[in-house]
Amino acid sequence: MSEQPANPLLNVASPDVPFHLIGAENIEPAMASLVAQARARLAAIESGAAGPAPTFASTLGALEEMREPLSNAMGVASHLESVVSSPEMRAAYNAVQAPVSELWSSVTLSAGLWSTLKRFASTPEALALEGTRKRFLEKTLDDLRRNGADLDQAGKERLSAIDVELTTLAAKFAQNVLDATTAFELYVDDRAALAGLPQSALDAARQSAASRDSAATTEKKERYRFTLQSPSYVAIMTYLDDAKVRERMYRAYNTRATAGALDNRPVLARIVELRREKAKLLGFTSFADLVLADRMAKSGERARAFVAELHDKTMPFFARENAELLAFRGGSAPMEPWDLSYWSEKQRVARYAFDEEELRPFFAVDAVLAGLIEVARRLYGICVEERAKGSAPSWHPSVRAYAMKDERGALLANFYVDLFPRETKVDGAWMHGIVNGVGGEAHVALICANVTPPVADRPALLTHREVETLFHEFGHLLHHCLSKVEIKSLAGTRVPTDFVELPSRIMENWCWEREGLDTFARHWKTGARIPDVLFAKMQKARTYRAANAMMRQLGFAAVDLALHSGDVPTQGSDVTSIARRVFERYSPAPLPADYAMIASFSHLFSDPVGYAAGYYSYEWAAVLDADAFTRFRKEGLFSADVGRAFRETILEKGDSEDVGELYRRFMGREPSLDALLERAGFVARA
Repeated sequence: MSEQPANPLLNVASPDVPFHLIGAENIEPAMASLVAQARARLAAIESGAAGPAPTFASTLGALEEMREPLSNAMGVASHLESVVSSPEMRAAYNAVQAPVSELWSSVTLSAGLWSTLKRFASTPEALALEGTRKRFLEKTLDDLRRNGADLDQAGKERLSAIDVELTTLAAKFAQNVLDATTAFELYVDDRAALAGLPQSALDAARQSAASRDSAATTEKKERYRFTLQSPSYVAIMTYLDDAKVRERMYRAYNTRATAGALDNRPVLARIVELRREKAKLLGFTSFADLVLADRMAKSGERARAFVAELHDKTMPFFARENAELLAFRGGSAPMEPWDLSYWSEKQRVARYAFDEEELRPFFAVDAVLAGLIEVARRLYGICVEERAKGSAPSWHPSVRAYAMKDERGALLANFYVDLFPRETKVDGAWMHGIVNGVGGEAHVALICANVTPPVADRPALLTHREVETLFHEFGHLLHHCLSKVEIKSLAGTRVPTDFVELPSRIMENWCWEREGLDTFARHWKTGARIPDVLFAKMQKARTYRAANAMMRQLGFAAVDLALHSGDVPTQGSDVTSIARRVFERYSPAPLPADYAMIASFSHLFSDPVGYAAGYYSYEWAAVLDADAFTRFRKEGLFSADVGRAFRETILEKGDSEDVGELYRRFMGREPSLDALLERAGFVARA
């Protein structure tokens, strides 16, 4: 009898994860084995409630060892379901949601674990703990208490049931969004109907049609295909002259997952209700107060006050921008939402003689990747090398693999980059930390995006916004890969959500500085750098409609906090309509009655918690980022001293200390709003 091969999901470890060997058939048996293993380890920890005095190793250390294998394997399964989805992969992934969620709930609600940890907390060893270990004990106790450790048995059972249902609903929400996005496609046979689109968008649409229907393309050489994936959708909304097609795309995008079997409206309403019930069960006024208790904002009230303050400072500039755009377009009729990007681009070109497409030839994807690696080298002293094709296991042929090393040549991390849209891949961009390495172990991480793909013999030429996105995600990756925290639960990006965007957002600044751009921005044919005239236009246009960009983010945050602070009814109500009324207060144009962006708002609903009650974090972190970057501006954009300070104070520390204290240590003071307002151009005009 031949020996069965080992399940590759049981070997998710540093430095190489066997992505290429993992199939749908591995998910259920791997999770069954890892859940059983975790339960056995939990039982061993629980036994410390009696008998010999518990130790750090037998409690918190054992808890770390119990969590990691299952957490890593589920992370890989979740990742694969997001980037190479298939009916089989989805079915297997969905099947393990309940047992894994039940296991995590049993950890949080374990009376034996709670007793053991409280017993350990009173031992001389615990009382003598310092630094990261002391913080880990304190945060673990606080987290268990906040998540139901003191509930009675009935309360614990109800909380466990809520967590399982939330996990299942979140997975369904994400899958509905993917399926609804993939289901839409628009074919155009008449080139003349696409007036206004830049050549790059036309080439991509023609290639997309050819890849889907080669026979039809042979018969109709001018056949073009458009989708709701970002490169395609943004091009249509920004450049296409035909307002009717823009409207069709807009309505399709903002009503995704609102019909038939993919209707997310009852899903998200149920998620909101369960989150509210969970908060009340745990003694909190709202879900926002529950999740923000251990974040920088501390409460839903403070988060809302922050959003309100930025709203008030933004409003005068927001009103002026919109009045100016309406005057530029002409006529008295209100602006339609599908006209905003189109007329904004027209006004930008007229005002600054600047078309973003002018920058695209300077952002060939290979040069951009090399540039962000060079920026990181100069700032943080690291070396990143691309690994030979085929030398590192991956999930798709287009994925690129890299090794990150320190100044001495020691391996810090292996990471992967997956850049282009696929029908089986979730839209958007993200960083995923697969393995947190400690004690000399290498980290493993990945970046996924959906940027403009290559066309024919031309390399992928990115927009400046796509370049910013890659720098942003690489900032997250550096936060994960440069961590030196000995406790994995406090390492890397496992920090409060309103702090986690600082390392990512600050990286975007090098995409706007001449010295930063000159490290990578070269014309893909001539090798020339961005001309001074074009760079000057880009700088002048940077704050164009900045108030609208700010208000858009604040609108997302306001909807999030309204739903999760419990001040709007959802029971028996249409959450879509409630959200639309809030969104409209932040919108520069009236929203259509069927506007339902909330039904595809994955940040809030594709995870049991995710960014729920925490979307304000993007602007909170923008304050930190703009303020922290003033030190680089003052002491040198590529100052090795400032880079070292940021690495040692922020990137390496994770949540091993209070993140507010880490920030104060780097800046020498509290953060200030001034730098963000100045960068956005929110200053009075003479």
